[in-house]
Amino acid sequence: MSTPSSPSPSCITSWSISEDSLRRYVSHASESCIQELLSASDSSREIGDDGWKVLAFENGVEISKRRSGPLHAFRSRWLLQSVSPQQFITVANAIDAAKQWDSDLVEAKYIKDLGENLSIVHLKFGDASKPLFKKREFVVYERRETMDDGTLVVAVASLPKEIAAGLLPKKSNSIRGLLLQSGWVVEKLQDDSCIVTYVVQLDPAGWLPRFFVNRHNTKLVMIIENLKKLVQGCPTNEAICEEN
Repeated sequence: MSTPSSPSPSCITSWSISEDSLRRYVSHASESCIQELLSASDSSREIGDDGWKVLAFENGVEISKRRSGPLHAFRSRWLLQSVSPQQFITVANAIDAAKQWDSDLVEAKYIKDLGENLSIVHLKFGDASKPLFKKREFVVYERRETMDDGTLVVAVASLPKEIAAGLLPKKSNSIRGLLLQSGWVVEKLQDDSCIVTYVVQLDPAGWLPRFFVNRHNTKLVMIIENLKKLVQGCPTNEAICEEN
């Protein structure tokens, strides 16, 4: 299925893997991610029963966290009036527009398409980014699914470091972090509005105090305010707003 190649200068073994094997791995791994995201978006549970602790509720956005191993997972939820799930996902998944709602991101590009709803993406953060992201890069899969009830799910997580190294060798001046099970759940409401749930958990790799990582993970959910404004500013019949 895979064969180890020569170790990279950073001492990470890289695996050469066929596209079919990569597709099977990502399909299997993303199933678990999708179920985790759907569970996190389940509003029928009582607050606190599922381990999520509400940190803040501002401008209609609820921000919560839950311990997951040594790190915390963070969740944001909000209602978008007169915005359809498809309109939101189209904007949120527009890779060229990502820098409009995450100012730390300097580059985002598709590495490989594995199918109509399955892609491998490279995210890069530069020298001027905040400490948590400075010189970090991520190689992630992105899977997009529509559930039977019309709910849209976008599951995103890092590939294992050996597979990522085989697809895109890490540059010596960057640090490759890990994006753990993360993504969007967008639920359709009757009036063509939607409820959005965003879950993210990040291990930036490299040395940072644990409290620093957990505290600054909140930045990843705060960016939804920028995204919210971007989506609401887009005409319904346009897929992506042009940058000013």
